Amino acid sequence: MTKIITAGVLGMVMVFGAAGAAPAQARAPQVKQDCRTYSGAEVCGKVQLTEQQKQCVQRAVEKGMSDRRAEVECSR
Repeated sequence: MTKIITAGVLGMVMVFGAAGAAPAQARAPQVKQDCRTYSGAEVCGKVQLTEQQKQCVQRAVEKGMSDRRAEVECSR
C-alpha cells in the first residue's frame, strides 16, 4: 500500500513539475564556478589564504609554479 501511494505522489510531482517548468529562454543563466583541482585537492572561487599561505604561494610562484596551482597547494 505504501509503495502505491509513494508512486502516485511521485507521479503527481512529475506531472505538475513538468507543467510548471519555465521556457529555456526565461531561465536565469547559470554561473560557472572557478574551480581547479591539483594533487587531489579541489578549490572553487577565491581562495582565502593566511599570511603564511600567501608566503608559500609567493615562493612557489618564484620557483615556476602557476599562481592558481600554488594557491591550491598552499591552502592545504
